[in-house]
Amino acid sequence: MLKNYLKIAWRNMLRKKAYSAINITGLAIGITCCVLITLYVQDELSYDRYNTNFDKIYRVLHAYRNPKEVDRNSSPVPEDYQVWGNAPVAPALAADFPEIKKMVRFTSPNTFLLEHGERRFQEDGLVFTDSTVFDIFSWKMLVGNPKVALVAPNSVVLTKSIAQKYFGDQNPLGQTLRVDNQETFTVTGVIEDVPANSHMSFNGLISMSTFRKWRPEIFDEWGYIDFYTYFLIPEHVNIKTLEAKIPAFASRHYPKSDRSIYTIAFEPLSAAYLHSKAQRQPGPTGSLSNVYIFSIIAIFVLLIACINFVNLSTARSMERAREVGVRKAVGAYQQGLIYQFLTESILISFSAVLLAIIFTILALPVIREISGKPLTYSRLFSWNITPALVLMPFILGLLAGSYPAWVLARFRPVEVLKGQFRSSNKGIALRKALVIVQFTLSIALIAGTMIVYSQLRHLRSHSLGFRQDQMLVIDYGGDQKVNESVEAVKTMLAKNPAVQSITASRAVPGDFYPNGTTFIESRNGEMKSETPGMYEIDADFIPAYEMKMAAGRAYSRDFPTDAKEALIINEAAAKQFGYSNPEEIVGKRFEQWGRKGTVIGVVKDFNYQSLHKKVEPLAIRMAPQQSLNKLSLRIKTDHLQQTIKELGQTWSAIAPHRPFLYSFLDQSFNQQYKQDARFGELFAAFAGLTIFIACLGLFGLATYATEQRVKEIGVRKVLGASVTNIVRLLSSDFIKLVLVAILIATPVIWWAMQVWLEGYAYRITIQWWMIALAGTLALATALMTVSLLAVKAALMNPVKALRSE
Repeated sequence: MLKNYLKIAWRNMLRKKAYSAINITGLAIGITCCVLITLYVQDELSYDRYNTNFDKIYRVLHAYRNPKEVDRNSSPVPEDYQVWGNAPVAPALAADFPEIKKMVRFTSPNTFLLEHGERRFQEDGLVFTDSTVFDIFSWKMLVGNPKVALVAPNSVVLTKSIAQKYFGDQNPLGQTLRVDNQETFTVTGVIEDVPANSHMSFNGLISMSTFRKWRPEIFDEWGYIDFYTYFLIPEHVNIKTLEAKIPAFASRHYPKSDRSIYTIAFEPLSAAYLHSKAQRQPGPTGSLSNVYIFSIIAIFVLLIACINFVNLSTARSMERAREVGVRKAVGAYQQGLIYQFLTESILISFSAVLLAIIFTILALPVIREISGKPLTYSRLFSWNITPALVLMPFILGLLAGSYPAWVLARFRPVEVLKGQFRSSNKGIALRKALVIVQFTLSIALIAGTMIVYSQLRHLRSHSLGFRQDQMLVIDYGGDQKVNESVEAVKTMLAKNPAVQSITASRAVPGDFYPNGTTFIESRNGEMKSETPGMYEIDADFIPAYEMKMAAGRAYSRDFPTDAKEALIINEAAAKQFGYSNPEEIVGKRFEQWGRKGTVIGVVKDFNYQSLHKKVEPLAIRMAPQQSLNKLSLRIKTDHLQQTIKELGQTWSAIAPHRPFLYSFLDQSFNQQYKQDARFGELFAAFAGLTIFIACLGLFGLATYATEQRVKEIGVRKVLGASVTNIVRLLSSDFIKLVLVAILIATPVIWWAMQVWLEGYAYRITIQWWMIALAGTLALATALMTVSLLAVKAALMNPVKALRSE
């Protein structure tokens, strides 16, 4: 019987090629979207899972709070914590918590000039770490002994790609690298490049004993922040047991004072990428809401494809009714008919899966480029994708085909063969409901796409509080020789007629920056402590970036004491210290990192970090010469390539030992929104496919409806009906359904996108016209889809339609 079922199913598919093509294509696109989204979501959920001890690795979060602004006995909220912390917490935890198996610290990334022979490159992403790092993380050592590789001072373990850059095919073990023309590091190991699905990445690991040799004093400073701390616990230890000891630990090592309340928390590695709300992360974090959104889209698109199948199958019920009547009349059982129609459904699903595999292979490079994720073809044959593709024809065939099979198998042969069978009101109502569902989802996705792109455009056009265009940034990694003559370097570069202004600083907007404990005199004369972000700049920074002063003045060479006895803060910092009017804080005393003096000015808030966050408090101080890292040049763009070439030649004359590394600030600053842009592109792509599938189904339904009314159209034309009347007749029912879908979709999309926008500190307001425009586009698309068929039917010669009677 199975062979007979397959033969009949195949014949039916060939006899109705158009309907089969619509069903197979719609399902194939739906399955393709599901597979691609599944690959994306799997990658997002796979972060850090390559570690053997994934479930037993935790990291330390730190919270520093002002005792005058919070209840001493209250617990910090998740946003109060930051991952960036101090060095001594690690040995203290190891001593007080015998349950902890291994502990490791990382510093924030460093940039060094590395040299080997004739090869010289400025490398970033070099971190200092403890020798226990390979006991906790599963980074595969290709060359060297992981137990001793990072024990001795001046030892470095490179990633495979960096090692090849300097040593080619030579064995790098035991080779040396000159560092900043001062130190010599010995290569003690090479590891595989850090996997892309890691919440932190680096280009090389330097022994912590090297850092301790350079800066021994900070390893006992609980207030000095430059470390990320991770630890490993054994299988039998419950982390809750350790967390219960935290209050006593914090009180013992960091007694409560009038200046700050310090505590820690433990966060599992599994939460680091998608779930963490802590500040100052060691790398980019993902968006759990985006994972949910794409998962919902995957369900939507497959649901719409299945709705198409159900709609077309039930709509064709009258056409299949006579066949069912004959079969029942000659003895066919209802169960056998159900099996036959389910076989047809499974065969269509199987064809759709085969086509979906082809679509996926063709689309994967495009999705890989848009998403920036290493989605390879091999992932299609992973343990969870391949079984799903094998089972999908049966699952979809049963889900999408069960109702049509049940409807067709219940036809009464006597009524059918007498010609008394008609489509039931229930069947018509079901098809209408399913069309409404399809277009509700489609309208929601159109509106969602418009809102996403409006938000991204808002991010790019929002005033940052400083001028970022035409700003060329030269990164020289804090080179000592450059810093010793930085003013002379600036003078030589400024001689180029294209250079309009030039300044030096430790960081530029969008960069990594430190925090600094700062004391400023309060209204009652006491010194209040806070820990704002910190920028270290020269006297030209504020005018070069065209920042505005809210009160007081900027740094000036006319005041030599500005170098060590003056401080500028932003408006957010002034409010943090209790001054809503920035004028009132000017002249107040300050203490910061060994300096004492007065606040000379308040700069207007500027967005020195992503617009996902509001402007946070910032202290801006004159930089010690050795702290400078970058030069910012505002240049004319008339002859850009020539200007860059000339500046490169000047730089080679100034610092021949240092490569000329430059970037444009607006481009580097906007890198913070790369993930948002990728989300928008993926959202739009999958939304477009969803709408296409919905229109494909509508086209099939409209085609069938038109075919059923050919004779009616012929009669109406003979009686004088115009083309417009015929089009209105055939289109009106579908247009009503789309209008209902608009009404349903409006509150749903309004709520859903409001939730999504909460992830941005600076966000648009959803306007009524956005949803109205989405509804109009969906209505126009539906009208165009149906009208093409309606016009064709209306223009047909009525004689041909009536002759077939």
